[in-house]
Amino acid sequence: MSERQGFILHAKTRPEKAGEFEALFRAYVEPSRAEPGCIEYHMLRDQQDPTLFIFYEIWASQAHLDEHSALPHMKAFFAKRMDYLERDFDIRAIDMLSESSASR
Repeated sequence: MSERQGFILHAKTRPEKAGEFEALFRAYVEPSRAEPGCIEYHMLRDQQDPTLFIFYEIWASQAHLDEHSALPHMKAFFAKRMDYLERDFDIRAIDMLSESSASR
């Protein structure tokens, strides 16, 4: 079993907050990808429901994911997430069965 930690997160935003949520997290994508231990970090938006954002993340270890989650901007967002969200995150733990294509 891999030490890697991966998940798919669904963030269902309030309609009036979708644009603000997108702008906020778009700014976090590249810095998150540059963090130690980040293997994959993708922000997606559902084409049929523009209030649904999906994050696909793979981290080298739980410690790397914990470091990411403990960053000041992540902790601040988590504390006020329900200002943006219609319902709390739906998070599904996943195992990465194929190698990352990011380094190709």
